[in-house]
Amino acid sequence: MSTLLKAVNLTKRFPGVIANEDVNFELKPGEVHCLFGENGAGKSTLSSCLFGFYQPEGGHIEFNGKPVAFRSPRDAIHIGIGMVHQHFVLVSEFTVLENIVVGTHEAGWKLQMQEARARVEELCREYEIDLDIDANVRDLAVGQQQWVEMLKALYLDARVLILDEPTAVLTPEESRKLFRIIDHMCELGLSILLISHKMVEVMRSDRVTVLRKGKVVGTVKPSDVTPDELTRMMVGRDVDLRVARDRSDDRDRTEPPVLIVENLVYRDGRGKLALDDVSLAIRKGEILGLAGVSGNGQKELFESLSGVLIPDSGSIILGGEQIKGLPSRHYMDRGVGLVPDDRFREGLIPEFNIRENMILGWQRHDDYTKGPFLDHKQIGTIADGLIDEFQITTPSGLTPVNHLSGGNAQKVILAREFVHSRKLLLANQPTRGLDLGVIEYVYKQIIVKRDEGYAVLLASEELEDLLNLSDRIAVISSGRITGVVDPQSTTIEEIGLLMAGGQQGVAA
Repeated sequence: MSTLLKAVNLTKRFPGVIANEDVNFELKPGEVHCLFGENGAGKSTLSSCLFGFYQPEGGHIEFNGKPVAFRSPRDAIHIGIGMVHQHFVLVSEFTVLENIVVGTHEAGWKLQMQEARARVEELCREYEIDLDIDANVRDLAVGQQQWVEMLKALYLDARVLILDEPTAVLTPEESRKLFRIIDHMCELGLSILLISHKMVEVMRSDRVTVLRKGKVVGTVKPSDVTPDELTRMMVGRDVDLRVARDRSDDRDRTEPPVLIVENLVYRDGRGKLALDDVSLAIRKGEILGLAGVSGNGQKELFESLSGVLIPDSGSIILGGEQIKGLPSRHYMDRGVGLVPDDRFREGLIPEFNIRENMILGWQRHDDYTKGPFLDHKQIGTIADGLIDEFQITTPSGLTPVNHLSGGNAQKVILAREFVHSRKLLLANQPTRGLDLGVIEYVYKQIIVKRDEGYAVLLASEELEDLLNLSDRIAVISSGRITGVVDPQSTTIEEIGLLMAGGQQGVAA
């Protein structure tokens, strides 16, 4: 096969960091080529250079055998390169059709909506995408918004489509449908550059280029390697994501659950039912997994269980005490720890240093004060001990957390919440965006807490995580618990059906 898109000795630098160093990469017509690597390995930087977001300092890019220089994404789009971002670039108040047409090179001074409608409807038929193109984007499920981004790239006659973690917001069935569409695209001659950390998707690719610390480790065919070999290429060592799970029935089933949630209802600021009659229970020494596509009530549930928001009705009983409606301080004092899904917006103050972030919410505790003042010496001693215990890579405890990698920033949150919580650990997407090595560490820390007798609620969009870690898995869809399954006997298909709204009829 000839080469359609090529990077030759591409180098991209940021202040103090070489993000890509002498990267050579080739994408051939009609193939799915996966970029595989840890967080910070250079995948997004390379794809951003190929799409014109960044301009490399060294090397060059070729398209269809000719050198090209992209001053902006518009230049890349003009020659036929499209990109579907992990975080969608859509106008929520516009319709699907308006989002597809606005900003395209065909818009001109007046939108040709009739011609655009016919073209978009033809694309929907061609790729079997079931979408109301007159619906406002704000009213679409997050998975449907993914199709809008795909359609926009196809509408622009893309010959190369860059997909950045495209299944992160999709159910298993939607993911399978996406790959059927990708296969059809390749049959029609499109080339797909796929960025994914899911091994099942990586192994479906025609070729895989592995990046580590900004350099290409190698390009291989999945048929020639095993998943373990690919992981070693990526990380540089063996990674074991399996965990020891005590699934014995020795727990005292007569002891009341640590947490009992009954008939929880919450409507958001727009009046939308975010939590719809949610009931669940978690026992001491148990991990209850929570499966669901992002945006189906997970965030509201975790914030309800930590006192951040107050549900409209229902009850939250912790250790036999009804605590719904009490301030979040009360939840913390009763031993609830929260690992939020957005580490920098909700779990940390980026400008504060590590020591300061490790005592957030606890700064008035006797352990950290001397009279009316903070005891900085004691805070430093405690924080530095946690930096060692949680293997946080940093020059000093005085380093601002916005200077840390995502994995090390996450460890700061884990250290704080694991130390201060005593009874219930709420972990919402604790491994999102992390390297495999850090994921391995986070898993083991959660298991330590389980073995210490904590009740753990663990939400993850990675079903493999939940199957590996959980004692039971509750599935949430549109704010409702649609079923609870046993990880040892369930299937991905069963969980996927429940994630899509199917009802099992089993209480948590």
